[in-house]
Amino acid sequence: MKDETLAAAYGGEGWSPRRQTLRQELGGLWAPYSVSNEWDPLRAVLLHEPGAEWDNLTNADAAQMLSLPDPAIARAQHQALAAAYAAAGVAVHYIEPLQTPPPNLLFAADLFFMTPEGAILGRPASTVRAGEERWVARRLADLGVPILRAVRGDAVFEGADAIWLDAQTVLLGLGRRTNAAAAAQLAVTLAELGVGVIQTQLPSDAMHLMGQLRLVDGDLALTWPRRLADNALTALRARGYQIAFIPDEMEAAHRGALNVVTLAPRQVLMPTNCPHTQQFYEAHHIACHTTPIPELLKAAGGIACMTGILWRTPS
Repeated sequence: MKDETLAAAYGGEGWSPRRQTLRQELGGLWAPYSVSNEWDPLRAVLLHEPGAEWDNLTNADAAQMLSLPDPAIARAQHQALAAAYAAAGVAVHYIEPLQTPPPNLLFAADLFFMTPEGAILGRPASTVRAGEERWVARRLADLGVPILRAVRGDAVFEGADAIWLDAQTVLLGLGRRTNAAAAAQLAVTLAELGVGVIQTQLPSDAMHLMGQLRLVDGDLALTWPRRLADNALTALRARGYQIAFIPDEMEAAHRGALNVVTLAPRQVLMPTNCPHTQQFYEAHHIACHTTPIPELLKAAGGIACMTGILWRTPS
């Protein structure tokens, strides 16, 4: 009589069904990296030190920069940034592209947005940055980070336009860098995680939401005066945030004083040479770690822009 026993490959004895959810697989099959707020202790970041792509720049506007940086000085400052993270106990990973990338790859925050189950890939809005997402997708895969979505069609999305207000809510800035098509796609993916999206319109001269708002604890938000839309302020206040308006707009506009990364509740990494803003932060019981970035600022972004957040863990 013919043996009717199914082979394991067809579901017979020896078949091993996958029973864990993706979230349960984090820390085993996948890296443990996840994010669901902006203030839990920072554990891992993704950076890109400017390489050969900066050696022959001749036109700042063509590179979408404010002025042409000195590559050697900029690299030394980027190395100091990485060292500041390492000194704070943060693991530093690098994108490591396989060929010379476009000149703005150092702004890793734009290229992905982390969730509790993995990353949503960015799709940069400018032709100058088109394709950078390829390099970050490859590196995220190498690091064991699940990629939940890549926006498609005519959607453009940069991760610096998305901020976790709490574990159930993302504030999403709409403007030149993130459009309505991307917002609709992100809303679908985040809804599958039990997360809602609040859209807020950015000022016409704003680059990203990140440049308008930073959260440094579960009850403290830092922002520009007169820059954040009413619905964003309402959403913050409804969640119990104290909103602190920075006192020195010159330091924010020209020295990156608001472009900070939260290392842990009420601990930030910020640029040096912002004395008025640092004093203001310290008056709000924020511990300030500093690193110099004046040459890097010429590329039109600050510390938060240069930092892809991979992992935060509860205090």
